[in-house]
Amino acid sequence: MRHPRHLIVREFPTLSKTRHRNDRLTPALAAAPILLLIGLLAVSVYLFGADASYGANQIALVLATALAALVGQRTGIAWSSAQEGIIDGIGVGLGPTLILLAVGMLIGTWILSGTVPTMIYYGVQILNPSIFYAASAVICAIVAISVGSSWTVAGTLGIGLMGIAGSFDLNPAIAAGAVISGAYFGDKLSPMSDTTNLAAASTSVDLFEHIRHMLWTTVPSFLFALLVFALLGGGQASTPAEIEALQSSLQVEFNIGVHLLLPLAIMLFLVYRRFPAYPAIIVSALIGAVCALLFQPEAVQRLAGNEELGTVIGLAKGVWVALFAGYEANSGNEFLDALLSKGGMSSMLNTVWLIICALGFGGILERTGILDYWLRIALRAVRGTGSLIATTVATCVSTNVLAADQFMALALPGRMYRDAYEEYGLSRLNLSRTLEDSATLTSALIPWNTCGAYMSATLGILTFEYAPYAVFNYACPLIAIVYGFLGFAQKPLVDTPDGASATV
Repeated sequence: MRHPRHLIVREFPTLSKTRHRNDRLTPALAAAPILLLIGLLAVSVYLFGADASYGANQIALVLATALAALVGQRTGIAWSSAQEGIIDGIGVGLGPTLILLAVGMLIGTWILSGTVPTMIYYGVQILNPSIFYAASAVICAIVAISVGSSWTVAGTLGIGLMGIAGSFDLNPAIAAGAVISGAYFGDKLSPMSDTTNLAAASTSVDLFEHIRHMLWTTVPSFLFALLVFALLGGGQASTPAEIEALQSSLQVEFNIGVHLLLPLAIMLFLVYRRFPAYPAIIVSALIGAVCALLFQPEAVQRLAGNEELGTVIGLAKGVWVALFAGYEANSGNEFLDALLSKGGMSSMLNTVWLIICALGFGGILERTGILDYWLRIALRAVRGTGSLIATTVATCVSTNVLAADQFMALALPGRMYRDAYEEYGLSRLNLSRTLEDSATLTSALIPWNTCGAYMSATLGILTFEYAPYAVFNYACPLIAIVYGFLGFAQKPLVDTPDGASATV
Protein backbone atom coordinates (compact mmCIF):
# COMPACT_ATOMS: atom_id res chain seq x y z
CA MET A 1 0.00 0.00 0.00
CA ARG A 2 1.06 3.55 -0.49
CA HIS A 3 1.88 4.99 2.84
CA PRO A 4 -0.64 7.60 4.02
CA ARG A 5 1.97 10.25 4.48
CA HIS A 6 1.72 10.94 0.76
CA LEU A 7 -0.71 9.46 -1.69
CA ILE A 8 1.53 10.09 -4.65
CA VAL A 9 5.25 10.42 -4.05
CA ARG A 10 7.19 11.19 -0.92
CA GLU A 11 10.60 11.07 0.57
CA PHE A 12 10.65 8.66 3.47
CA PRO A 13 10.57 10.55 6.77
CA THR A 14 13.64 10.58 8.94
CA LEU A 15 13.86 7.62 11.28
CA SER A 16 16.87 6.89 13.44
CA LYS A 17 19.25 4.45 11.81
CA THR A 18 19.67 2.69 15.16
CA ARG A 19 16.80 1.42 17.24
CA HIS A 20 16.40 2.84 20.74
CA ARG A 21 17.64 0.15 23.11
CA ASN A 22 17.05 0.15 26.86
CA ASP A 23 18.96 -2.56 28.77
CA ARG A 24 17.29 -1.65 32.06
CA LEU A 25 13.89 -2.88 30.95
CA THR A 26 12.44 -5.98 32.60
CA PRO A 27 9.68 -8.15 31.13
CA ALA A 28 7.16 -6.69 33.57
CA LEU A 29 8.07 -3.09 32.80
CA ALA A 30 8.14 -3.66 29.02
CA ALA A 31 4.76 -5.41 29.13
CA ALA A 32 2.97 -2.97 31.45
CA PRO A 33 1.97 -0.26 28.90
CA ILE A 34 0.95 -2.85 26.32
CA LEU A 35 -1.16 -4.86 28.75
CA LEU A 36 -2.78 -1.68 30.02
CA LEU A 37 -3.65 -0.64 26.47
CA ILE A 38 -5.11 -4.06 25.65
CA GLY A 39 -7.16 -4.04 28.84
CA LEU A 40 -8.45 -0.51 28.35
CA LEU A 41 -9.32 -1.15 24.70
CA ALA A 42 -11.25 -4.24 25.71
CA VAL A 43 -13.18 -2.27 28.33
CA SER A 44 -13.73 0.52 25.82
CA VAL A 45 -15.28 -1.85 23.28
CA TYR A 46 -17.38 -3.52 25.99
CA LEU A 47 -18.77 -0.21 27.27
CA PHE A 48 -19.13 1.72 24.03
CA GLY A 49 -19.27 -0.90 21.28
CA ALA A 50 -19.01 0.55 17.79
CA ASP A 51 -18.71 4.06 19.24
CA ALA A 52 -15.43 3.25 21.02
CA SER A 53 -13.33 4.94 18.33
CA TYR A 54 -15.16 8.23 18.91
CA GLY A 55 -13.23 9.01 22.08
CA ALA A 56 -12.98 6.00 24.36
CA ASN A 57 -10.10 4.38 22.47
CA GLN A 58 -8.25 7.69 22.46
CA ILE A 59 -8.40 7.82 26.25
CA ALA A 60 -7.01 4.28 26.40
CA LEU A 61 -4.08 5.29 24.18
CA VAL A 62 -3.33 8.43 26.21
CA LEU A 63 -3.33 6.52 29.52
CA ALA A 64 -1.08 3.80 28.07
CA THR A 65 1.26 6.52 26.80
CA ALA A 66 1.43 8.00 30.30
CA LEU A 67 2.35 4.61 31.76
CA ALA A 68 5.05 4.13 29.11
CA ALA A 69 6.49 7.51 30.16
CA LEU A 70 6.58 6.32 33.78
CA VAL A 71 8.33 3.13 32.68
CA GLY A 72 10.83 5.29 30.85
CA GLN A 73 11.54 7.34 33.97
CA ARG A 74 11.88 4.14 35.99
CA THR A 75 14.58 2.95 33.56
CA GLY A 76 16.47 6.22 33.27
CA ILE A 77 14.65 7.90 30.36
CA ALA A 78 14.04 11.54 31.29
CA TRP A 79 10.61 13.03 30.68
CA SER A 80 12.11 15.49 28.20
CA SER A 81 13.39 12.59 26.10
CA ALA A 82 10.10 10.70 26.40
CA GLN A 83 8.22 13.81 25.34
CA GLU A 84 10.49 14.15 22.31
CA GLY A 85 9.60 10.57 21.43
CA ILE A 86 5.89 11.36 21.63
CA ILE A 87 6.34 14.48 19.51
CA ASP A 88 8.45 12.59 16.96
CA GLY A 89 5.81 9.89 16.76
CA ILE A 90 3.04 12.43 16.21
CA GLY A 91 5.21 14.25 13.70
CA VAL A 92 5.25 11.15 11.51
CA GLY A 93 1.48 11.52 11.25
CA LEU A 94 1.35 15.17 10.20
CA GLY A 95 1.45 14.19 6.53
CA PRO A 96 -1.50 11.78 6.85
CA THR A 97 -3.38 14.36 8.91
CA LEU A 98 -3.10 17.05 6.25
CA ILE A 99 -4.08 14.59 3.55
CA LEU A 100 -7.02 13.32 5.58
CA LEU A 101 -8.36 16.84 6.06
CA ALA A 102 -7.89 17.54 2.36
CA VAL A 103 -9.78 14.37 1.45
CA GLY A 104 -12.67 15.60 3.60
CA MET A 105 -12.72 18.78 1.52
CA LEU A 106 -12.57 16.76 -1.68
CA ILE A 107 -15.53 14.56 -0.72
CA GLY A 108 -17.63 17.61 0.11
CA THR A 109 -17.02 19.41 -3.19
CA TRP A 110 -17.21 16.24 -5.28
CA ILE A 111 -20.69 15.57 -3.97
CA LEU A 112 -21.74 19.20 -4.37
CA SER A 113 -20.35 19.33 -7.92
CA GLY A 114 -22.26 16.22 -8.95
CA THR A 115 -19.12 14.11 -9.46
CA VAL A 116 -20.05 11.46 -6.88
CA PRO A 117 -23.77 11.51 -7.86
CA THR A 118 -22.73 11.03 -11.50
CA MET A 119 -20.51 8.08 -10.55
CA ILE A 120 -23.48 6.55 -8.76
CA TYR A 121 -25.90 7.35 -11.59
CA TYR A 122 -23.84 5.64 -14.28
CA GLY A 123 -22.38 3.00 -11.97
CA VAL A 124 -25.75 1.44 -11.21
CA GLN A 125 -26.25 1.06 -14.98
CA ILE A 126 -22.88 -0.52 -15.68
CA LEU A 127 -22.18 -2.71 -12.63
CA ASN A 128 -24.20 -5.88 -12.18
CA PRO A 129 -25.25 -6.33 -8.54
CA SER A 130 -24.59 -10.09 -8.71
CA ILE A 131 -20.87 -9.55 -9.37
CA PHE A 132 -20.51 -6.14 -7.76
CA TYR A 133 -18.05 -7.11 -5.00
CA ALA A 134 -15.64 -8.97 -7.29
CA ALA A 135 -15.95 -6.32 -10.01
CA SER A 136 -15.21 -3.55 -7.50
CA ALA A 137 -12.06 -5.35 -6.34
CA VAL A 138 -10.83 -5.77 -9.93
CA ILE A 139 -11.56 -2.14 -10.87
CA CYS A 140 -9.71 -0.83 -7.81
CA ALA A 141 -6.80 -3.21 -8.44
CA ILE A 142 -6.31 -2.02 -12.02
CA VAL A 143 -6.39 1.66 -11.07
CA ALA A 144 -4.12 1.13 -8.04
CA ILE A 145 -1.48 -0.57 -10.18
CA SER A 146 -1.46 2.41 -12.52
CA VAL A 147 -1.32 5.10 -9.83
CA GLY A 148 0.41 3.22 -6.98
CA SER A 149 -1.86 4.49 -4.24
CA SER A 150 -4.49 2.58 -2.27
CA TRP A 151 -5.40 5.79 -0.47
CA THR A 152 -6.11 7.59 -3.73
CA VAL A 153 -8.22 4.71 -5.02
CA ALA A 154 -10.25 4.52 -1.81
CA GLY A 155 -10.68 8.29 -1.70
CA THR A 156 -11.88 8.55 -5.30
CA LEU A 157 -13.28 5.38 -6.87
CA GLY A 158 -13.96 3.91 -3.44
CA ILE A 159 -16.36 6.69 -2.54
CA GLY A 160 -18.31 6.20 -5.76
CA LEU A 161 -18.38 2.40 -5.41
CA MET A 162 -19.64 2.67 -1.83
CA GLY A 163 -22.44 4.91 -3.10
CA ILE A 164 -23.30 2.41 -5.82
CA ALA A 165 -23.32 -0.42 -3.27
CA GLY A 166 -25.76 1.58 -1.19
CA SER A 167 -27.90 2.16 -4.27
CA PHE A 168 -28.05 -1.59 -4.86
CA ASP A 169 -28.87 -2.16 -1.16
CA LEU A 170 -25.74 -4.30 -0.87
CA ASN A 171 -23.74 -4.93 2.30
CA PRO A 172 -21.52 -1.84 2.77
CA ALA A 173 -18.97 -3.73 4.88
CA ILE A 174 -18.41 -6.28 2.11
CA ALA A 175 -18.21 -3.50 -0.47
CA ALA A 176 -15.57 -1.72 1.63
CA GLY A 177 -13.64 -4.99 1.99
CA ALA A 178 -13.69 -5.45 -1.78
CA VAL A 179 -12.51 -1.87 -2.42
CA ILE A 180 -9.67 -2.24 0.09
CA SER A 181 -8.65 -5.68 -1.21
CA GLY A 182 -8.39 -4.42 -4.77
CA ALA A 183 -6.70 -1.16 -3.81
CA TYR A 184 -4.03 -2.90 -1.77
CA PHE A 185 -3.40 -5.58 -4.39
CA GLY A 186 -2.75 -2.97 -7.08
CA ASP A 187 -0.72 -0.74 -4.81
CA LYS A 188 1.42 -3.64 -3.60
CA LEU A 189 2.46 -4.54 -7.15
CA SER A 190 2.93 -1.00 -8.42
CA PRO A 191 6.52 0.25 -8.88
CA MET A 192 5.15 3.73 -8.09
CA SER A 193 4.02 2.71 -4.61
CA ASP A 194 6.15 4.25 -1.88
CA THR A 195 5.80 1.31 0.51
CA THR A 196 6.78 -1.10 -2.26
CA ASN A 197 9.87 1.02 -2.78
CA LEU A 198 10.43 1.22 0.97
CA ALA A 199 10.25 -2.54 1.49
CA ALA A 200 12.84 -3.02 -1.25
CA ALA A 201 15.04 -0.20 0.06
CA SER A 202 14.96 -1.31 3.71
CA THR A 203 16.18 -4.77 2.71
CA SER A 204 18.57 -3.61 -0.06
CA VAL A 205 16.98 -5.62 -2.87
CA ASP A 206 16.13 -4.69 -6.44
CA LEU A 207 12.67 -3.12 -6.74
CA PHE A 208 11.51 -5.16 -9.73
CA GLU A 209 12.94 -8.38 -8.33
CA HIS A 210 10.97 -7.58 -5.18
CA ILE A 211 7.74 -7.08 -7.17
CA ARG A 212 8.26 -10.30 -9.14
CA HIS A 213 8.90 -12.28 -5.97
CA MET A 214 5.71 -10.91 -4.41
CA LEU A 215 3.62 -12.48 -7.17
CA TRP A 216 3.98 -15.86 -5.45
CA THR A 217 1.89 -14.76 -2.48
CA THR A 218 -0.02 -11.81 -3.91
CA VAL A 219 -1.69 -13.40 -6.95
CA PRO A 220 -3.04 -16.51 -5.16
CA SER A 221 -4.30 -14.34 -2.30
CA PHE A 222 -6.15 -12.01 -4.66
CA LEU A 223 -7.64 -14.89 -6.63
CA PHE A 224 -8.88 -16.36 -3.36
CA ALA A 225 -10.38 -12.99 -2.43
CA LEU A 226 -12.16 -12.77 -5.79
CA LEU A 227 -13.55 -16.27 -5.27
CA VAL A 228 -14.90 -15.26 -1.87
CA PHE A 229 -16.46 -12.09 -3.28
CA ALA A 230 -18.02 -14.10 -6.13
CA LEU A 231 -19.49 -16.58 -3.66
CA LEU A 232 -20.83 -13.75 -1.51
CA GLY A 233 -22.66 -12.55 -4.61
CA GLY A 234 -24.84 -9.48 -4.52
CA GLY A 235 -27.39 -10.52 -1.93
CA GLN A 236 -30.82 -8.94 -2.10
CA ALA A 237 -30.17 -6.14 -4.55
CA SER A 238 -32.56 -3.34 -5.35
CA THR A 239 -35.11 -3.91 -8.09
CA PRO A 240 -34.88 -2.09 -11.44
CA ALA A 241 -37.78 0.10 -10.35
CA GLU A 242 -35.90 1.16 -7.21
CA ILE A 243 -32.77 1.88 -9.24
CA GLU A 244 -34.80 3.99 -11.65
CA ALA A 245 -36.33 5.87 -8.72
CA LEU A 246 -32.86 6.55 -7.34
CA GLN A 247 -31.63 7.86 -10.69
CA SER A 248 -34.69 10.11 -10.95
CA SER A 249 -34.00 11.50 -7.47
CA LEU A 250 -30.38 12.15 -8.43
CA GLN A 251 -31.50 14.03 -11.54
CA VAL A 252 -33.83 16.16 -9.45
CA GLU A 253 -31.06 17.10 -7.02
CA PHE A 254 -28.19 17.44 -9.50
CA ASN A 255 -27.42 18.04 -13.14
CA ILE A 256 -25.96 14.69 -14.20
CA GLY A 257 -23.45 14.32 -17.03
CA VAL A 258 -20.19 12.63 -18.02
CA HIS A 259 -18.44 16.02 -17.94
CA LEU A 260 -18.87 16.02 -14.15
CA LEU A 261 -16.30 13.21 -13.92
CA LEU A 262 -13.64 15.80 -14.79
CA PRO A 263 -12.46 16.24 -11.15
CA LEU A 264 -11.92 12.46 -10.90
CA ALA A 265 -10.03 12.36 -14.20
CA ILE A 266 -7.79 15.26 -13.18
CA MET A 267 -7.10 13.69 -9.79
CA LEU A 268 -6.03 10.40 -11.35
CA PHE A 269 -3.91 12.26 -13.91
CA LEU A 270 -2.10 14.21 -11.19
CA VAL A 271 -1.45 11.00 -9.29
CA TYR A 272 -0.15 9.28 -12.40
CA ARG A 273 2.15 12.24 -13.07
CA ARG A 274 3.50 11.87 -9.52
CA PHE A 275 2.26 15.28 -8.43
CA PRO A 276 2.79 15.93 -4.69
CA ALA A 277 -0.12 14.50 -2.72
CA TYR A 278 -1.46 17.33 -0.59
CA PRO A 279 -1.62 19.97 -3.35
CA ALA A 280 -3.01 17.35 -5.77
CA ILE A 281 -5.97 16.69 -3.50
CA ILE A 282 -6.51 20.39 -2.79
CA VAL A 283 -6.45 21.14 -6.53
CA SER A 284 -8.95 18.35 -7.18
CA ALA A 285 -11.21 19.62 -4.39
CA LEU A 286 -11.10 23.14 -5.82
CA ILE A 287 -11.83 21.85 -9.31
CA GLY A 288 -14.86 20.15 -7.79
CA ALA A 289 -15.84 23.52 -6.29
CA VAL A 290 -15.55 25.22 -9.69
CA CYS A 291 -17.67 22.50 -11.29
CA ALA A 292 -20.26 23.01 -8.55
CA LEU A 293 -20.42 26.73 -9.30
CA LEU A 294 -20.70 26.12 -13.04
CA PHE A 295 -23.05 23.15 -13.16
CA GLN A 296 -24.84 22.94 -9.79
CA PRO A 297 -25.65 26.55 -8.76
CA GLU A 298 -29.03 25.57 -7.29
CA ALA A 299 -27.45 22.87 -5.12
CA VAL A 300 -24.78 25.35 -3.98
CA GLN A 301 -27.43 27.88 -3.00
CA ARG A 302 -29.46 25.26 -1.14
CA LEU A 303 -26.40 24.27 0.86
CA ALA A 304 -25.72 27.93 1.65
CA GLY A 305 -29.29 28.41 2.88
CA ASN A 306 -29.58 31.48 0.70
CA GLU A 307 -32.86 31.91 -1.19
CA GLU A 308 -31.46 34.48 -3.61
CA LEU A 309 -30.23 32.19 -6.35
CA GLY A 310 -27.35 33.48 -8.40
CA THR A 311 -25.88 35.83 -5.81
CA VAL A 312 -22.12 35.71 -5.56
CA ILE A 313 -22.20 35.67 -1.76
CA GLY A 314 -24.60 32.75 -1.67
CA LEU A 315 -22.51 30.73 -4.10
CA ALA A 316 -19.31 31.45 -2.18
CA LYS A 317 -20.95 30.45 1.09
CA GLY A 318 -22.26 27.17 -0.33
CA VAL A 319 -18.84 26.11 -1.60
CA TRP A 320 -17.25 27.15 1.68
CA VAL A 321 -19.74 25.03 3.63
CA ALA A 322 -18.98 22.01 1.43
CA LEU A 323 -15.26 22.40 2.10
CA PHE A 324 -15.46 22.50 5.89
CA ALA A 325 -18.78 20.81 6.75
CA GLY A 326 -19.50 18.66 3.70
CA TYR A 327 -22.71 18.26 1.76
CA GLU A 328 -26.10 17.88 3.41
CA ALA A 329 -28.84 16.45 1.23
CA ASN A 330 -32.47 17.36 1.91
CA SER A 331 -34.25 15.71 -0.99
CA GLY A 332 -36.96 14.04 1.04
CA ASN A 333 -35.59 10.66 -0.08
CA GLU A 334 -34.27 9.23 3.18
CA PHE A 335 -31.91 6.78 1.50
CA LEU A 336 -30.45 9.36 -0.88
CA ASP A 337 -30.02 11.89 1.92
CA ALA A 338 -28.07 9.37 3.99
CA LEU A 339 -26.00 8.41 0.95
CA LEU A 340 -24.89 11.93 0.05
CA SER A 341 -24.77 13.74 3.41
CA LYS A 342 -21.05 13.45 4.13
CA GLY A 343 -17.64 15.00 3.59
CA GLY A 344 -16.04 18.22 4.74
CA MET A 345 -12.88 18.82 6.72
CA SER A 346 -14.76 18.58 10.02
CA SER A 347 -15.82 15.00 9.26
CA MET A 348 -12.18 13.90 9.61
CA LEU A 349 -11.44 15.51 12.98
CA ASN A 350 -12.25 12.42 15.05
CA THR A 351 -9.92 10.34 12.88
CA VAL A 352 -7.18 12.95 13.29
CA TRP A 353 -7.67 12.77 17.06
CA LEU A 354 -7.29 8.99 16.96
CA ILE A 355 -4.16 9.14 14.79
CA ILE A 356 -2.46 11.69 17.08
CA CYS A 357 -3.09 9.58 20.20
CA ALA A 358 -2.01 6.34 18.52
CA LEU A 359 1.21 7.75 17.04
CA GLY A 360 2.10 9.37 20.34
CA PHE A 361 1.90 5.95 21.97
CA GLY A 362 4.02 4.40 19.21
CA GLY A 363 6.58 7.18 19.51
CA ILE A 364 7.12 6.71 23.22
CA LEU A 365 7.38 2.93 22.84
CA GLU A 366 10.24 3.46 20.43
CA ARG A 367 11.98 6.15 22.52
CA THR A 368 11.84 4.13 25.76
CA GLY A 369 13.17 1.02 24.03
CA ILE A 370 10.02 -1.01 24.73
CA LEU A 371 9.43 -1.66 21.04
CA ASP A 372 13.02 -2.79 20.48
CA TYR A 373 12.80 -5.01 23.58
CA TRP A 374 9.91 -7.01 22.18
CA LEU A 375 11.41 -7.13 18.68
CA ARG A 376 14.52 -8.79 20.13
CA ILE A 377 12.37 -11.25 22.10
CA ALA A 378 10.55 -12.18 18.89
CA LEU A 379 13.83 -12.96 17.13
CA ARG A 380 14.70 -15.53 19.79
CA ALA A 381 11.72 -17.65 18.76
CA VAL A 382 13.13 -18.35 15.30
CA ARG A 383 14.08 -21.98 14.73
CA GLY A 384 13.77 -22.43 10.98
CA THR A 385 12.38 -20.97 7.76
CA GLY A 386 8.75 -21.44 8.79
CA SER A 387 9.15 -19.86 12.20
CA LEU A 388 11.28 -17.07 10.70
CA ILE A 389 8.49 -16.12 8.27
CA ALA A 390 5.83 -16.48 10.96
CA THR A 391 7.86 -14.41 13.41
CA THR A 392 8.41 -11.69 10.80
CA VAL A 393 4.68 -11.55 10.12
CA ALA A 394 3.87 -11.43 13.84
CA THR A 395 6.48 -8.71 14.40
CA CYS A 396 5.13 -6.55 11.58
CA VAL A 397 1.53 -6.94 12.74
CA SER A 398 2.49 -6.16 16.34
CA THR A 399 4.43 -3.08 15.26
CA ASN A 400 1.41 -1.95 13.24
CA VAL A 401 -0.72 -2.34 16.36
CA LEU A 402 1.67 -0.72 18.81
CA ALA A 403 3.30 1.98 16.68
CA ALA A 404 0.13 2.68 14.66
CA ASP A 405 2.32 3.46 11.69
CA GLN A 406 2.94 1.32 8.64
CA PHE A 407 6.27 2.97 7.90
CA MET A 408 7.73 1.83 11.22
CA ALA A 409 6.21 -1.64 10.73
CA LEU A 410 8.19 -1.90 7.48
CA ALA A 411 11.43 -0.18 8.45
CA LEU A 412 12.13 -1.57 11.94
CA PRO A 413 11.60 -5.30 11.21
CA GLY A 414 13.26 -4.80 7.84
CA ARG A 415 16.50 -3.67 9.51
CA MET A 416 16.17 -6.18 12.32
CA TYR A 417 15.70 -9.39 10.30
CA ARG A 418 18.11 -8.78 7.42
CA ASP A 419 20.95 -10.84 8.90
CA ALA A 420 18.61 -13.53 10.22
CA TYR A 421 17.39 -14.40 6.72
CA GLU A 422 20.92 -14.71 5.42
CA GLU A 423 21.86 -16.88 8.42
CA TYR A 424 19.15 -19.31 7.35
CA GLY A 425 20.37 -19.28 3.76
CA LEU A 426 17.52 -17.17 2.44
CA SER A 427 17.59 -14.26 0.05
CA ARG A 428 16.47 -10.95 1.51
CA LEU A 429 13.81 -10.95 -1.22
CA ASN A 430 11.91 -13.30 1.06
CA LEU A 431 12.12 -10.69 3.81
CA SER A 432 11.03 -7.80 1.59
CA ARG A 433 8.06 -9.87 0.38
CA THR A 434 7.06 -10.84 3.91
CA LEU A 435 7.26 -7.23 5.05
CA GLU A 436 4.74 -6.26 2.39
CA ASP A 437 2.58 -9.34 2.99
CA SER A 438 2.19 -8.39 6.65
CA ALA A 439 3.11 -4.79 7.51
CA THR A 440 1.61 -3.25 4.39
CA LEU A 441 -1.60 -5.25 4.30
CA THR A 442 -2.59 -5.54 7.96
CA SER A 443 -2.27 -1.80 8.62
CA ALA A 444 -5.75 -1.27 7.17
CA LEU A 445 -7.22 -3.79 9.63
CA ILE A 446 -6.23 -1.87 12.76
CA PRO A 447 -8.65 0.94 13.74
CA TRP A 448 -6.04 3.26 15.27
CA ASN A 449 -3.37 2.69 12.64
CA THR A 450 -3.16 5.60 10.20
CA CYS A 451 -4.26 3.30 7.37
CA GLY A 452 -7.20 1.74 9.19
CA ALA A 453 -8.34 5.14 10.44
CA TYR A 454 -8.16 6.59 6.93
CA MET A 455 -10.06 3.76 5.27
CA SER A 456 -12.78 3.86 7.91
CA ALA A 457 -13.20 7.64 7.67
CA THR A 458 -13.13 7.71 3.87
CA LEU A 459 -15.41 4.74 3.16
CA GLY A 460 -17.71 5.44 6.10
CA ILE A 461 -17.47 1.92 7.58
CA LEU A 462 -15.94 1.01 10.94
CA THR A 463 -12.67 -0.92 10.65
CA PHE A 464 -13.96 -3.85 12.67
CA GLU A 465 -16.95 -4.10 10.33
CA TYR A 466 -15.03 -4.22 7.03
CA ALA A 467 -11.98 -6.13 8.33
CA PRO A 468 -13.56 -9.62 8.00
CA TYR A 469 -14.28 -8.85 4.34
CA ALA A 470 -10.87 -7.38 3.45
CA VAL A 471 -10.06 -10.91 2.35
CA PHE A 472 -6.88 -10.17 0.44
CA ASN A 473 -5.38 -8.27 3.37
CA TYR A 474 -5.43 -11.20 5.75
CA ALA A 475 -5.16 -14.06 3.22
CA CYS A 476 -1.77 -12.85 2.00
CA PRO A 477 0.09 -12.99 5.35
CA LEU A 478 -1.48 -16.39 6.07
CA ILE A 479 -0.33 -17.75 2.71
CA ALA A 480 3.14 -16.31 3.40
CA ILE A 481 3.31 -18.30 6.66
CA VAL A 482 2.12 -21.50 4.97
CA TYR A 483 4.76 -21.06 2.26
CA GLY A 484 7.38 -20.66 4.98
CA PHE A 485 6.58 -23.92 6.72
CA LEU A 486 6.28 -25.77 3.39
CA GLY A 487 9.53 -24.26 2.16
CA PHE A 488 7.71 -23.23 -1.00
CA ALA A 489 8.68 -20.20 -3.11
CA GLN A 490 11.56 -19.28 -0.78
CA LYS A 491 14.40 -17.84 -2.85
CA PRO A 492 17.74 -19.17 -1.54
CA LEU A 493 20.83 -17.12 -0.84
CA VAL A 494 23.34 -17.57 -3.65
CA ASP A 495 27.07 -17.02 -3.81
CA THR A 496 28.71 -14.69 -6.30
CA PRO A 497 31.80 -15.80 -8.24
CA ASP A 498 34.12 -13.99 -5.82
CA GLY A 499 32.62 -15.86 -2.86
CA ALA A 500 30.58 -12.99 -1.52
CA SER A 501 26.96 -13.58 -0.62
CA ALA A 502 24.20 -12.11 -2.72
CA THR A 503 20.49 -11.86 -2.16
CA VAL A 504 19.27 -11.65 -5.74
